[in-house]
Amino acid sequence: MILDLKHIFKDYQQDKLVVPVLKDINLQVEEGEYVAIMGPSGSGKTTLMNIIGCLDKPTTGEFYLEGNDILKLKDRELSGVRLNSIGFVFQSFHLMPRESALENVALPLSYAGVKKKERKERALRALERVGLGERATFMPTQLSGGQKQRVAIARAMVNNPKILLADEPTGALDSKSGAQIMELFQRLNEEGVTIVMITHDANIANHAKRIYHIIDGEISEETREEEHHEEV
Repeated sequence: MILDLKHIFKDYQQDKLVVPVLKDINLQVEEGEYVAIMGPSGSGKTTLMNIIGCLDKPTTGEFYLEGNDILKLKDRELSGVRLNSIGFVFQSFHLMPRESALENVALPLSYAGVKKKERKERALRALERVGLGERATFMPTQLSGGQKQRVAIARAMVNNPKILLADEPTGALDSKSGAQIMELFQRLNEEGVTIVMITHDANIANHAKRIYHIIDGEISEETREEEHHEEV
């Protein structure tokens, strides 16, 4: 079990009111799985993603990543988990505008203290893995939206994280570029990458092997029709 959330609750204080955002979330993900968490705006999916990504802590509950009790870790240890165990892919790319594709991908390696020569080699391999080896010297302004997202995925993968956490990864893309990004996720998953994807789009969620729905802070797993037919 790579990801194990047990009885996760998250409340926010608003003036004197306690606003519950997540209510008794239980979510387990095995290594190599491809899971989508689907929900409308305001459903709690971003809060859940922030907890999975070690960017926020639940009010109560248990959270284990690779068997480690995440809620017992100090801030510096959590930074290490985010750097080495989780790769983040966001809707809006978050590329450094004055850095080349290669330099953007190498950024997490510099934080991790990897030497310059190895940083360059690993960043180039990551770009080649997403089909952008020949665009290594291009600046973000010279890349299409789909190519920018590929650079962002290469950056997320360069440290060989245990989990790729994607938040609306096709939200800023046209349908053709979005389909290409989904094909890339499919291939990475076939190579053994564990993917947890947050989306509001059913067409995007359907690429995953398992789908969870989150509504009003409560989560439930979707039973897939095709699986039922295969069993019959």
